[in-house]
Amino acid sequence: MAMNVQSSSTLSDRVNQIRLLTAQIVNNEILPNENRLWATNADGTFDEAARDESRDLRAHINDVVKQAGLWAPHLPEEYGGCNLSFLEHAYMNEVLSYCVGAASLFGVVAPNSGNQKILLKYGTEEQRKKWLVPLTEGKMQSGFSMTEPDNAGSDPRSIKTTARKEGDEWVINGQKWFTSNGKRADFLIVMCRTEDPDGPAERNGKMTQIIVPTKTPGVNIVRGVPVWGRPSDHAEIIYDNVRVPLENQLGQTGSGHAAAQDRLGAGRVYHCMNSIGQMWRAFDLMVQRAASREVHGGLLETKQFVQGFIAESYIDIQSARLMTIHCAERMDLGLDARTEISAIKIHVPACYHRVVDRAIQVWGAAGVSGDLPLAGYYQGARTLRLADGPDEVHKILIAKNVLKQHHAGGSWDFGN
Repeated sequence: MAMNVQSSSTLSDRVNQIRLLTAQIVNNEILPNENRLWATNADGTFDEAARDESRDLRAHINDVVKQAGLWAPHLPEEYGGCNLSFLEHAYMNEVLSYCVGAASLFGVVAPNSGNQKILLKYGTEEQRKKWLVPLTEGKMQSGFSMTEPDNAGSDPRSIKTTARKEGDEWVINGQKWFTSNGKRADFLIVMCRTEDPDGPAERNGKMTQIIVPTKTPGVNIVRGVPVWGRPSDHAEIIYDNVRVPLENQLGQTGSGHAAAQDRLGAGRVYHCMNSIGQMWRAFDLMVQRAASREVHGGLLETKQFVQGFIAESYIDIQSARLMTIHCAERMDLGLDARTEISAIKIHVPACYHRVVDRAIQVWGAAGVSGDLPLAGYYQGARTLRLADGPDEVHKILIAKNVLKQHHAGGSWDFGN
């Protein structure tokens, strides 16, 4: 079933063009080939026989995307991208995520895309040439190494991995896990607690991101941490006296927390727009099934329970989408959107979970099979309640911001 994307009178001509062009490629090039693009079997194993065909097919779609001027939307033209604004990219994401893996065919692959943005903002020109350009050209892979097994990911001040200056080198020691893309990466961006003249590294609050090539002695990739019972590239890594040049530091010493927030704030909006596109696909699948499946003397669409599913999912998608677009608009204007980011980070994954759960129920056994994307969506929705900050932390942040406004003498303004 093709994604139904039409021009909207409330959007600019440019946003409409981006959405329509993206949908055209998704519908004509990606959806018809969705099961042939990645050369994987139903059990997730790699299909050697289909490898060359899938590689050629992906290369063809890459060319179509580049000819349409939509490659690497998050990057400026001088670094190989198409220089979309934050809001334009957000609108593109809801269309891209309708199809499994489509974003990567447009040059947007986590964690590479996030690392590219960090290199663009915090990297020197030399660092950009050495790491960003080959990353954009697909000649390198990268990983982001922040989370630690013995420390709460929701509290960045608990990070214990240290980097100490010795001569013209950083010496890094610590243990990370869920380092995204860690098993395939050529280099990692590692969040470290760095030395402060007023105290030892392990007790000061200054954090710095440092580029570490994976072939550096002392980088011990222990395993890919299984996720939902399946192997993954989210690596557990031990850094044992890893030495890299001081010039591998990204930005000023102590700028690591700000860099991570830059990455996570935008990432949360993109995650939510991705979720909306996936909800859209699940909704279409559910409606298609309801209109064609006969059970107990009639079509599913005639059953009141299923009609309730359709109505509730429509409400969930619309509310999630409008909240996320409002947040993206504020960020695009450079306004403070911390409360809005936390709100969508809680609300959208919950809606996503409900919409996919209903679609699975309507599809029955097929809904949990590998023949449809619904099982993967379901797992992704649950994971999002932890990724980029758990729900509970975001609820605390919303309450603090609202109470701060109250104690400053003003009630909350829901119109802005």
